[in-house]
Amino acid sequence: MNQPNPDDLEVAAGTVHENLQGQVWEAASEAELREGLEKAFDYRGDVTITRHDGTTVEGYIFDRRASITLSDSYIRLFPRGTSQKVSIAYSDVKSLAFTGRDTAAGKSWEAWMKQYQAKKAAGEQNIERLPEKLED
Repeated sequence: MNQPNPDDLEVAAGTVHENLQGQVWEAASEAELREGLEKAFDYRGDVTITRHDGTTVEGYIFDRRASITLSDSYIRLFPRGTSQKVSIAYSDVKSLAFTGRDTAAGKSWEAWMKQYQAKKAAGEQNIERLPEKLED
């Protein structure tokens, strides 16, 4: 039996990350709110949630549970500066802002290789890439 050629197999496209840093998402419909909260979940930085009562919470969204109704759907986040977990119903969200630095922006494999090749071409020895500090 012939084995399939790996180059001929279907390959799923990677995730494209939008540059959302600094944007504010004010939904005009339930579908737009759900879309914005999905983008916030995929975002790799802090977001600021404004509730309908005017209060705000800034933090990192680590979980979301979408259900049929907005009141049964919720996001879970770590508020900035604490280790507690907070749940917010989708129905409580008036708007959200992508306020934190996207910690993975510009960190693609291609960007890493470009920097590595530049250092190598400059004759640098013992090239290593260390992780950046997350907090400024």
